[in-house]
Amino acid sequence: MTTAATPPEPTAENRVESVAVLTDGQRRRVFGFVRRARRPVTREEVAADSGVSVKLAAFHLDKLVEAGLLRTRYETPAGVRKVGRRPKVYEPTGTDIHISIPERRPDVIAEILIDAVLTEHQEGSARAAALRTAHRRGHDVGSAERARTRPGRLGPERSLNAVEPVLESYGFEPDRQAPTTLRLLNCPFHHLTARDTELVCGINHAFLTGVLDGLETTGINAVLAPHPGRCCVEFCEPGADAGA
Repeated sequence: MTTAATPPEPTAENRVESVAVLTDGQRRRVFGFVRRARRPVTREEVAADSGVSVKLAAFHLDKLVEAGLLRTRYETPAGVRKVGRRPKVYEPTGTDIHISIPERRPDVIAEILIDAVLTEHQEGSARAAALRTAHRRGHDVGSAERARTRPGRLGPERSLNAVEPVLESYGFEPDRQAPTTLRLLNCPFHHLTARDTELVCGINHAFLTGVLDGLETTGINAVLAPHPGRCCVEFCEPGADAGA
């Protein structure tokens, strides 16, 4: 079974900005109304629900669109009489917003484990299937990044340049120690390691190895190098002293 590549998720900075937009009480009410409607709504409907002018409703709606929480298009909603040109309507984007500092990403591990269990009957034990699935998921992520950036041939240093943005987007907080050595200061899956450290670290290692393989890097390995307060994986040249 091939795991489909997942679309890029909002960065931590994007999520903070989205939450900041919702600090305004009136804007939260507008957002809540649009979400509860379960259909595209007009500025006039939002204004009527919120008890504000259409102009102010439009202002709040457009701020929510800018933050990525709503999307907009032109159409006549069901139950609204068509008069003249189609009105601008708003609906949720479906993006879930969560904030954690430092970044935690248990959802990635959860998705991998679910996919692994679904393939267990075909490919062996659940643990082995989890590692295979993690590598496939990482490979999809790396391949998508390579297709997006078209970096050409990647030697050791350029490999780390290519993988750093991916690691940052997943909350690993990459820290370049040398041109060809990269530590990860944060484990996005930290809370899950208490359940089974060996399994979670193994999945993490397989996922990050898959990212490198998808990017088609050379001269850099993802190696297990457990260290208190850091991710268990580091990136370095083969034979380098990892974990110091």
